Amino acid sequence: MSHGPIAQRILEKLGAALSPDAIELVDDSARHAGHHHEGGMDAKPGGESHFNLVIVSTAFEGVGRVQRQRRVLDLLREELAGPVHALSVKALTPQEAEKSVSGA
Repeated sequence: MSHGPIAQRILEKLGAALSPDAIELVDDSARHAGHHHEGGMDAKPGGESHFNLVIVSTAFEGVGRVQRQRRVLDLLREELAGPVHALSVKALTPQEAEKSVSGA
């Protein structure tokens, strides 16, 4: 899957800081076409303003759900202050990811 420059920067930052076992970043901007923040806070067309993130990392072990999300949001503070308007975060440990795949 090809990623734009903002998505690539997000993936690089999260990869460097959290060494994820798995990471999925989906640009959901097309579903928000015509909204005030389409294309980011500066309202430029072309997407990369709304993302859905699933990240699996041992860095989340022993850390609560809210703290996990804060850690991800802190790492992406620059992007969230500019081009990214919305980011849905699902941060899991490897064990939680395995349970969700197996349906346990």
